[in-house]
Amino acid sequence: MNTQALVRKQPRHATRFTRSVLFGALLFGQLGAALADVSPLSVSGNKILAGGQPASFAGNSLFWSNTGWGGEKFYNANVVRWLKSDWKSKVVRVAMGVEEDRGYLSDAAGNKARVKAVVDAAIANDLYVIIDWHTHHAESYQPQAIAFFEDMARTYGKNNHVIYEIYNEPLQVSWSGIIKPYAQAVISAIRAIDPDNLIIVGTPNWSQDVDAASRDRLTGSNIAYTLHFYAGTHGQGLRDKAQTALNNGAALFVTEWGSVSANGDGNVNETETSAWVDFMKSNGISNANWALNDKAEGASALVPGASNQGGWSASQLTRSGALAKQIIGGWPGTTPPAGCARVTVPGLLQAEAWCTMSGVQTEATTDTNGGSNVGYIETGDWMTYDINVPTGGSYTVEYRVASLNGGGNLALEHAGSSVVYGTVNIPSTGGWQNWVTVKHTVQLPSGNRKLRIAARNSGWNLNWFRISKAS
Repeated sequence: MNTQALVRKQPRHATRFTRSVLFGALLFGQLGAALADVSPLSVSGNKILAGGQPASFAGNSLFWSNTGWGGEKFYNANVVRWLKSDWKSKVVRVAMGVEEDRGYLSDAAGNKARVKAVVDAAIANDLYVIIDWHTHHAESYQPQAIAFFEDMARTYGKNNHVIYEIYNEPLQVSWSGIIKPYAQAVISAIRAIDPDNLIIVGTPNWSQDVDAASRDRLTGSNIAYTLHFYAGTHGQGLRDKAQTALNNGAALFVTEWGSVSANGDGNVNETETSAWVDFMKSNGISNANWALNDKAEGASALVPGASNQGGWSASQLTRSGALAKQIIGGWPGTTPPAGCARVTVPGLLQAEAWCTMSGVQTEATTDTNGGSNVGYIETGDWMTYDINVPTGGSYTVEYRVASLNGGGNLALEHAGSSVVYGTVNIPSTGGWQNWVTVKHTVQLPSGNRKLRIAARNSGWNLNWFRISKAS
């Protein structure tokens, strides 16, 4: 446990969850004007825009809608309202099961009613809502998919809130030979009714091979591609595929992600989840966490028996649910926080001027020139900063730090990747406002970079850091 937290405040385990929610609430207040009326979504290059500006938003995916599967009880307006007010979700996804037991093909009325209940509630609460054709074999049900999405387009096509996800997770089938022709047919049917709402298309291999789709993209406007990941299974290799797709000009939407294994179970992998969050934030990728459900498995956000009407306390969230809530509540939205600005090196960056962060707080400092410092740093916390490096080479990075007991360690990383430029040990300075400067020399490539300062060990404060050419 962080001794700093014990001496200066409540124990961190008692404050971290609340603080994350407060951060999300404050951030939501800053962005309310941008998202309150749900701006129309569009695609420009590899970016999704809201009201013509780059947008990024996070939220929840409901579990399969199938009758009798257990997750359908959360398909109601009270849950949607709670996700917006308490989790600060900006998007909710309805995962309408298709051919599986008691899915749409065998119970169209029941499943469609549940979908509409959530879509109506999302519109009423100014949330984006993804209508998902949740199947692994959509090409086998193309006529049914066309009829369903024509109905959804006629009913909801005039609402900016609505996003069509026409294929959840194709299996290991050809993009160009199978998925793309299916998508062309369904998109054509939707566009005959709704000319402009965002459409998301699944990609091969359980919506992982976005690189394959990016090499043979669909024509038409406002089309993005589905990327799914589970941090317990998927790591840098899948992020590399995603980066290839982005480099090829494909816009991505992570309509499903989990902090556990790809089978929906297992332990939370916080390290890989953090790397994925960095990657999505760095690239402005919107996302929905799987799954808002109380099934007894690792991916469920709720413990078995949790209320199906919202109002969940912290004790009713699973470990993955608590982490998802923290991530969603702290999502940066359409604009970076105040103070975030690209700095050209050599230059000095104030620690509190982060662009994205996880787990830290700011406080007044007594260091020279005053202002604020970042504190309450625990292992696994991080902050990102936007820099431009005109010339690649050796750079000295100085950190203004304070630590009561020492033993801390920070890593300077490339946000959204596995690259670590270097690490620094934090000595004891004798107090939380007794400041010293520590430094190391690192190799930085040229170009625009998102740096991440990550806490390998806790118990230190950071006031600023400075990057200069090494002598």
